[in-house]
Amino acid sequence: MIFKLHYIVFTFIIFIIPGPVLCKDIIVCPDCEIRSVKEAISQSANGDRIIIKKGIYTENNLSIDKEIEITGEDFPVIDLEFKYQGFIIKSNNVKISGLEIRNISVNYMTDLSAIKVENSENCVIENNVITDTFFALYLANSDGCLIKNNKISCRAMSESSSGNGIHLWKCNNITIEYNETTGHRDGIYFEFVKKTTITANYSHNNLRYGLHFMFSDSNVYRENTFRENGAGVAVMYTRNIEMTDNKFEDNWGPASYGLLLKDISRSLIKRNLFYKNTTGIYMEGCEQIQVEENEFKSNGWATRILGNCMNNKFTGNNFVSNTFDVSSNSSRSENIYSGNYWDKYDGYDLDRNGTGDVSYRPVSLYSMIVDKVPESIILLRSFIVELIDATEKAMPVLIPETLIDDNPKMKMIEYD
Repeated sequence: MIFKLHYIVFTFIIFIIPGPVLCKDIIVCPDCEIRSVKEAISQSANGDRIIIKKGIYTENNLSIDKEIEITGEDFPVIDLEFKYQGFIIKSNNVKISGLEIRNISVNYMTDLSAIKVENSENCVIENNVITDTFFALYLANSDGCLIKNNKISCRAMSESSSGNGIHLWKCNNITIEYNETTGHRDGIYFEFVKKTTITANYSHNNLRYGLHFMFSDSNVYRENTFRENGAGVAVMYTRNIEMTDNKFEDNWGPASYGLLLKDISRSLIKRNLFYKNTTGIYMEGCEQIQVEENEFKSNGWATRILGNCMNNKFTGNNFVSNTFDVSSNSSRSENIYSGNYWDKYDGYDLDRNGTGDVSYRPVSLYSMIVDKVPESIILLRSFIVELIDATEKAMPVLIPETLIDDNPKMKMIEYD
């Protein structure tokens, strides 16, 4: 009777107590019994943790179809030797952290990646160093994943022969935060991505864009820095995007922008800094965009708003030391400008309420001439330009009559 009772208790422990109690650690190191990451993955089961000790492991094409964690101690190197790709995750609840992954060749047929996540949920990729890869992190048709604190770098020579640092295709509810991406085609790329948050990343010196959206609705990016990219950020064919507290800096070039918006709607641009860009914001085919409490400083063009943009509202922004504050290719404006600070405004405030008593027209005739005849930029800051603009302000004929700020602020606006 006692023997049967013990047997029942033992059976209960084995089969009833949840699985994690039986999980194990698998150690990989050059002098261990298991010296290969691929072998460790093969011997693992759901819930196991693979610990990779410091060293150099020349492996590639590491497929993961179990719910496991892979972590490195002192950043062991996974050298892919330019032969294929790194980790291919095909299971939910996988975590990869603490590794240095490097050396992937350019491939025009396959998007070779250091870490690829396919059709999976709740995966975590954090605290990795990824260098000299085609694509660094590639997520496809995945949900609820975290990409955090990875340092991603490459030395791409041309857009056609390079991939993206963090690439998402058809994903939802992804969190991307505290990563650094540099030297790729796009630092971060979205296509058909929804309800994803991008926070506090540093994307710089990428060939094309620091961040690139395509057909990706209802996303948020905030507190990021986009510096010295071909262009800072491009948001295209998208709606319901929240863009707040970001820095767009030193994005220079003949076709470079801090923020490029094409065919987007119902979005918010708030409390951002646009500093030393060829163009701070370029808008084409946009509507119902709220642009408020931003700082435009020392740009070539602070904003370039094409005539097919309608019902956008610019309020409470500071325009300081820009060559041109607003440029338009249309004789009319269907957008609202109100309560902005313009450092070129020379009106007066007799009632001392902080708002100018005279409306301000931020578009200069010279900026319209430069748009049509780029070579005329050579006349910048010449007396003839001052004369042209002064004449047009006195008797406006060519600049958009409806592009006007009726409530210009007398002092720079301070934000909370």
